[in-house]
Amino acid sequence: MWDFIFNASNGLAILAWTVLILLPRKPLALSAIMYCGVGLLCCVYTASMISTMAGWADPVGPSGGVDFTTIEGVRAVFGSDGGVTIGWVHYLAFDLFVGLWIARDADAKQFSRILQAPILLATFLAGPIGLLIWLAVRERAARKLGRMK
Repeated sequence: MWDFIFNASNGLAILAWTVLILLPRKPLALSAIMYCGVGLLCCVYTASMISTMAGWADPVGPSGGVDFTTIEGVRAVFGSDGGVTIGWVHYLAFDLFVGLWIARDADAKQFSRILQAPILLATFLAGPIGLLIWLAVRERAARKLGRMK
């Protein structure tokens, strides 16, 4: 079960990132990325987290419960296939959401798609690194246009 969820989530994320980076950013494509990409990944995460925390699927930790208050507890969560899958889907959902924000922000500030592509790829592969690069690159344009735009 966890292999299927892991692989399906990866496939969905790769498809969404491909659309975001390579295809024209029409309203339908952006909505599909938001709701069929980010939204569906969030649903998978929520269902997986609830089923694991309730002990219905792949209970983790020495007592079968989830403990995020200690490093040992977090290590125990990631020591199971369910825990790894849940953590990975968490990353996929948030990184895709951040990538979508970067793309929309970059389009609004009229950055070229050529400049955007490596930043989005960095966000896909290493989330916070891509976001940090975008925050540094966008600063001058944000000041020029005003912070609210």
